[in-house]
Amino acid sequence: MKSALVVDDHPVIRSAVKIVLKLEGYKHIYEASSGNEVLPMIREHKPELVVLDLNIPSLDGLDVLARIKAGEVRCCIVVFTSQEPMFYQDRCMRAGASAYVAKTNDLQHLHKAVHAVMRGYTYFTQLPSSSVSSSMLQRSEKQMIDNLSDRELTIFQHLARGVSNKDIADTMHLSHKTVSTYKTRLIGKLNVESSVHLRDLARRNHLI
Repeated sequence: MKSALVVDDHPVIRSAVKIVLKLEGYKHIYEASSGNEVLPMIREHKPELVVLDLNIPSLDGLDVLARIKAGEVRCCIVVFTSQEPMFYQDRCMRAGASAYVAKTNDLQHLHKAVHAVMRGYTYFTQLPSSSVSSSMLQRSEKQMIDNLSDRELTIFQHLARGVSNKDIADTMHLSHKTVSTYKTRLIGKLNVESSVHLRDLARRNHLI
C-alpha cells in the first residue's frame, strides 16, 4: 500500500497536502512538523514519498535533504515550499529531490508533481535564464548568492529578517561565535558594507 510523509510546521498546509496525496491513492500518510523528526520517521515507516517544506524548525529542509542523501534512504522527495525557486530549486535538485513546487502556485501543481514523481519523472519549474530580462546588478547578485553554501544561505535569510545572532544560534544549534563568524563572512561574500544592507539585498532577490 502506498505511503507518504508530509513535513511542514503548519497543520493547515499538512491537511491540504494530505488531500492531494489521498487523491493520488496514498493510504498511509504520516506527518512531521520539524526537521529532526524526518529521518526517524522515514526509517520507521519507509514511505515511498516525502513532501518536504524547506522552512521548518530544528533542521531546515536543506539539512534534511543532505541527511537523507547521506543516509542513502530510498524515497522520492517533492519539495513544497515558499522559498524562492531561483535560489533553492537547483540546490534541492543536487541534493536528490525529484520535484520542486512553490507554495505560491495552486495545489494543482503539487498534484501534477506527485503524479509525475510516482511515474518515475521529475517536476521542476522552468527558471528564467540570465538573459535580457535580468539587469547586470541582479545577475551579479544572483551569482554571489549562488556561491553561498546551504548553511550560509540559511543564516543570510535569518539575518535579513532581523533575527538576532543568539536566536539564530539557538535555532540552528550553533554557538554564538560561529554565527558571528558566518555573519562576517556573509558581509564579505555578498559585498555589502554592513549587516544592515543584507536585508536590502535579500528583498531585491525575493528571499524575504
